[in-house]
Amino acid sequence: MKNLLNQIIKFGIVGLFCFLIDFGITTGFTNLLGIHYLISKFLGFVVSAVVNYLLSIKFVFTQKKEMDKKKEFTVFLILSAFGLLINEIVMYLCIDGIYAHSGQLQELVSHANMVALSSILATGIVMVYNFISRKLFLERK
Repeated sequence: MKNLLNQIIKFGIVGLFCFLIDFGITTGFTNLLGIHYLISKFLGFVVSAVVNYLLSIKFVFTQKKEMDKKKEFTVFLILSAFGLLINEIVMYLCIDGIYAHSGQLQELVSHANMVALSSILATGIVMVYNFISRKLFLERK
């Protein structure tokens, strides 16, 4: 149990670092450069996912000895693709599904802040998915 708690803490630290990368790219590209939020989120997610993979393999999860690096990275990419899909769906639902159709919400929250809040929510949901999926498919049993 102590090992699992230690692993969760390490995963959280790596995740926080990668969140800052994803959040910075997503909000910066959208709010400062005017790039559509779904494209910004895609770019932020991809960069942070690669960094997350490298840090997770090095510091968080013990590798499966029977899985070669190429296969391991392929599994990681497949799992990340599902994470990206979840990310994009959450962002779309928050911004185009809820925010765009709520005048009251638009009066309370700027578009820039809605992108930021949606990104935080999406990242939180995907963080749980990432831990569970990587523990099941990438870690040595």
